[in-house]
Amino acid sequence: MPAYDVLVLGAGLAGQRAALAAAETGASVAVLSKVHPVRSHSVAAAGGINAAVDDDDSWEQHAADTVKGSDYLGDQDAIEVLCREAPDEIRRLERQGVAFHRNAYGRLDTRPFGAASHDRTCYVADITGQAILHVLYEQMLRHEDDIDRYEEWFVTTLLQGDDGACTGCVARDLRTGRLEAFTAKSTILATGGAGQCFRPTTNAVICTGDGIALAYRAGAELMDMEMVQYHPTTLAVVGILITEGARGEGAHLYNRLGERFMEKYAPNKLELASRDVVSRAEQTEINEGRGFEGGTVALDITKVPRKRTLEALREIVNIGRDFAGVDITREPILVRPGMHYIMGGVRVDVDGASTVPGLYAAGETACVSCHGANRLGGNSLLDTLIFGRRAGVHAAARAGEVEMPAASEAAVADQRRRIEAIGAREHDGPKVFELKERLGRTMHEHVGVFREAEGLARARADVRDIAEQAAGAWIDDRGERFNQDIPAAIELEHMVDVAACIAAAAAERTESRGSHHRTDHPERDDAGWMHHITVTAGEDGTPRLGTAPVTVTRWEPQERTY
Repeated sequence: MPAYDVLVLGAGLAGQRAALAAAETGASVAVLSKVHPVRSHSVAAAGGINAAVDDDDSWEQHAADTVKGSDYLGDQDAIEVLCREAPDEIRRLERQGVAFHRNAYGRLDTRPFGAASHDRTCYVADITGQAILHVLYEQMLRHEDDIDRYEEWFVTTLLQGDDGACTGCVARDLRTGRLEAFTAKSTILATGGAGQCFRPTTNAVICTGDGIALAYRAGAELMDMEMVQYHPTTLAVVGILITEGARGEGAHLYNRLGERFMEKYAPNKLELASRDVVSRAEQTEINEGRGFEGGTVALDITKVPRKRTLEALREIVNIGRDFAGVDITREPILVRPGMHYIMGGVRVDVDGASTVPGLYAAGETACVSCHGANRLGGNSLLDTLIFGRRAGVHAAARAGEVEMPAASEAAVADQRRRIEAIGAREHDGPKVFELKERLGRTMHEHVGVFREAEGLARARADVRDIAEQAAGAWIDDRGERFNQDIPAAIELEHMVDVAACIAAAAAERTESRGSHHRTDHPERDDAGWMHHITVTAGEDGTPRLGTAPVTVTRWEPQERTY
């Protein structure tokens, strides 16, 4: 059975950065991913990555913007780490080959992004995530003697010792159906977010909350699970992202009456207010009858010079043409808010350590709470790299202090029986994909941009019912080779776990803060709610809620206006 100092689950930016950092310390490292690494969802991050690289900018101002954007729920020690380390990470990426756009003076160019007081978003046209992902994968190939890659392996469970410490995982080779136990001194979860719990979503079909659910089932604390970000500009029906870079370049939003409605909601920042503010503004216009057919508003990119659009936004030119039949250089395109990012996840410290010994997390899987109640655009790529690196370094350091755990044949046998039982389910109930669709609709309707007690109660009841039916949901493919139905059934279990935690925490927080807006509690309540909500699995597997303090270092809560 394979054994490593550091085992990384997930091969997007957080996973690759963690693996590289661990390997550079001399640790033995393996990376498991259910897709080929360059197909990880990090590839979809378009607009850019934040860093205070200009002489008249500073990491302190970046941090202040991030704290304000988080609606003061972000832990300020983590935010300081994120912003202080950002410029060096950008320089490292450029040395490794990321071709960031440069201005007329040959310096790193930056574009404005929402809720930022300075233009600090470095970018590669509108394919920034893809550009960084490919460069990091090249770096992993350079380290092929130090990093073993297991591409297209699906993790079914984490392993734990008698003391509760994480000791690796069991995973299934999608090409052959073979199960294998991977033993590790330290394990890093970097499996991305949970967007598929909502429909529509900008997230890829692989974003099913696997790492969050695996940690939850292993007894780890989750945090900030109620904080789910809706992106203001996604294509109607399909949910494909139209990057914030479009508004950063000068695009405007209009309602059906031709009004530039952000003048009412954020008169200073307009379309470049924080994402939660813009999404609520759009949804309000739609709900009050000033939207277009299909519940949309218009994004007018013709305000951007055509030459600049073709240079800096070329991918959304293609998206508009291919998926909406619109030439965005000549006419507006219809958009609406769509689920985009989860600020919550596995509760970790600034070194990526979870509440389970030996288990780390980074990227969207983790909640170091540098985003709090609302993430600023351009900070997600930064989060994956800064805290991915730190998790890799500290997981490797821990590995140097502990013995290699014993391999677990029994765990492999347990997972084999589990998979055989999935394949043997009777074809007399709902199929897996039907329950996934139902879950997504429920979460979007009741746990979306606007929330209230009755809807949240309905969502929780529906999620419980879906969970019960998921235990018998049937699949078509019962074979071994390239069977995607079995992973889909396990993904559904993960999605239900995550959705239950989101809905429970959202029902608990009786205030409005950042992305969490309760129409029955519309005001922010610092006296009652200036703390995090934590979630652990109760004895019956249902969410058990707790609290954790918010770390404040220098920025006291203020009214948040744009």
